[in-house]
Amino acid sequence: MKKLIFITLSILISLNLFSQKSLIQSGPMKGFIDMKETEIWLQTVKPAEVFIKYHPVGNKKDVHVSNKVTTNYDSGLTAHIFLDTLEPGTQYKYELFINGKKIKLKYPATFTTQKIWKWRTDPPDFKFAMGSGAYINEPAYDRPGKPYGGGYEIYDHIADMHPDFFLWLGDNVYLREPDWNTKAGIYHRYSHDRAIPELRKLLATTHHYAILDDHDFGPNDSDKSFWNKPLTLEAFRDFWANPSNGIDGINGVPTYFNWADCDFFLLDNRTNRDPNKRMKDYKTELGEAQLQWLFDNLVDSYGTFKFIVMGGQFLSTSGMYEAYSNYGFAAERQRIIDFIYKHNIKNVVFLTGDVHFSEISVLKKRGKPTIWDITSSPLNSGPNTNGINQPNSLRVDGSVIMERNVAFLKITGTRKNRKMKITYYNTKGEKLFDYEIVPEKY
Repeated sequence: MKKLIFITLSILISLNLFSQKSLIQSGPMKGFIDMKETEIWLQTVKPAEVFIKYHPVGNKKDVHVSNKVTTNYDSGLTAHIFLDTLEPGTQYKYELFINGKKIKLKYPATFTTQKIWKWRTDPPDFKFAMGSGAYINEPAYDRPGKPYGGGYEIYDHIADMHPDFFLWLGDNVYLREPDWNTKAGIYHRYSHDRAIPELRKLLATTHHYAILDDHDFGPNDSDKSFWNKPLTLEAFRDFWANPSNGIDGINGVPTYFNWADCDFFLLDNRTNRDPNKRMKDYKTELGEAQLQWLFDNLVDSYGTFKFIVMGGQFLSTSGMYEAYSNYGFAAERQRIIDFIYKHNIKNVVFLTGDVHFSEISVLKKRGKPTIWDITSSPLNSGPNTNGINQPNSLRVDGSVIMERNVAFLKITGTRKNRKMKITYYNTKGEKLFDYEIVPEKY
């Protein structure tokens, strides 16, 4: 009889755990992290109350509880959970609760806050991964013929290389014709793509930051004329966990974060973008307010590297597709370069995607600071096998990669002797190309 009771209780406990775990549509995903705060993101399958308990590793008595979030259909059943009782340079363990029940998670539920190092030590070494173009097949809505997406195993390989964070460079989802005109369609696309099994480890074990580009903003090559951009921007905010959902009232979703001795300026090159076919004396991708915000912050930045993150290539001289030199945007491109030159801002590095092949570009001019552009594309959408034929005079020899790939950037060295190594890997985790940048001295 006791044995029967024990078995019955075990079954009930197992069913309860399963029913709670089955409430998770996708996540948990680790979002931004600073010295005193981080964010965990989650999506449920139906409305539920979600919260987190957390404590420093090795000190279970120092337990803190996050805000409680009740997910709802209006925000896509997403939860943004803020852990804001943290100390710098400390590892924490967290426990997820849904409807009051603790959820057993498959991957380690830990995170480590950024260190406080200024005036104390050399900046910490760190590495991050980045890429653009994540097309997840859904045959009912895909174009006929060969699937455009593939190579999903790349996400597990990225997770296994343990970057400190992953930087999504846009086209993180591909809205299709049934998607972009309705909230139901937009949120379906995000929900479908975010839930694939191959993403689970990467979402759970790595912190994530994101920008958007045309395919997560609207139709192909979409711009400020897209009528439904309020909804695609709302979805972006619901499904990512950036440090902010915009800055200073600027239209769109620009944001900023700092990691060790480097500054990251995440730009929105769609919300304020003039249409490609519009004829004007001066055309803008960023809009004047966002451009001035960038200029002010570049001047004030003490970052060893100043990373400007945007969807399309900045330096490429190809004049093709979404390069800044195309569609009449060359004047704004030159305006940015001239500003960097005038203010002698050293070690500006653009991180870009969009073009479905990867390459590194460098602009060197005697007596002026060097500017780099590191392009990483695509992660698992279709590669552009004609990239080598796009005439970019600033291309680093041998850097063109025309297969699915991801880029890792590793920043190492003492404060006065920092360096950055860029390494590209294919979907199998095999090295394709590497390149090193030594920052210019002031």
